[in-house]
Amino acid sequence: MKTRVSSATKEVLISDDQPTVLIGERINPTGKKKLAAALQTGNMELVRREAIAQVQAGADILDINVGASGIDETRLLPQVVQAVMEAVDVPLSLDSDNPKSLEAALKLYRGKPIINSVTGQERSLNEVLPLVKEYGTVVIGLTMDDEGIPMDPDRRVAIAHKIVGRAEALDIPREDII
Repeated sequence: MKTRVSSATKEVLISDDQPTVLIGERINPTGKKKLAAALQTGNMELVRREAIAQVQAGADILDINVGASGIDETRLLPQVVQAVMEAVDVPLSLDSDNPKSLEAALKLYRGKPIINSVTGQERSLNEVLPLVKEYGTVVIGLTMDDEGIPMDPDRRVAIAHKIVGRAEALDIPREDII
């Protein structure tokens, strides 16, 4: 099975018969005071530089996360996605649990991104999977649910089956579920 993600000009295949795909995760304000401050003021220069540096270092996909205290994620995520799309040509992973933020970014994204992520939580399944279907994205499933992250591996597998089952019920192709 091959999972395809893309930017406007570049496609990346995720498959066990392909080279490992590297996802750069440095565009995330958690623990990064300079980036958080730049995001709060709407200064995208640091974001652009970080995107370029990660691609030059070998990242095939960039994860974009703007969630931090004092940041309007619904306003900012699309701005950051736009800035990154203008700076580099790799596909993006939109890292948010806020469906309004995700949709705002998906409306302007050119290509087939990853949504990072959906969980087995009912709220997540009900809010994120319809976006995956509507915008034709790939989605990462995290094996946690309303009770948290289970220690029991069988429970994690059960959550994975729940996520896949709910996605397939919406006609989301299996290859679009990671």
